[in-house]
Amino acid sequence: MKIKLLLDEDVQLAVAHALRQRGYDAYHAQELSQKGKSDDEQLQFSAKQGRCLVTYNVKDFVLLHNEYLDSGKAHFGIIVSKHLPIGETLRRLLNVLQRLSRNAIKNQIEFL
Repeated sequence: MKIKLLLDEDVQLAVAHALRQRGYDAYHAQELSQKGKSDDEQLQFSAKQGRCLVTYNVKDFVLLHNEYLDSGKAHFGIIVSKHLPIGETLRRLLNVLQRLSRNAIKNQIEFL
């Protein structure tokens, strides 16, 4: 089963559009009225929606991932990266989406 994505507000909105054009279920936080929410709220929302969260906020989401593991909370994956140009972000995301399933990324953190 394909991974469904929620792109954090720090990721370019155009990445979500490009992913949808390629047949992926991808939304940007801004499109789902999640802009301005805390990191924890973003991860809770993505988990509730069954979506893997994509963010450039590496440090905070690595810590949040560890907190989730320690407390037994589940999420549908977190993909983190340093800030990259749109084309490079898209290329790396497509690579992850082609090699991992929704079940494989659940409760995991993946670095682009």
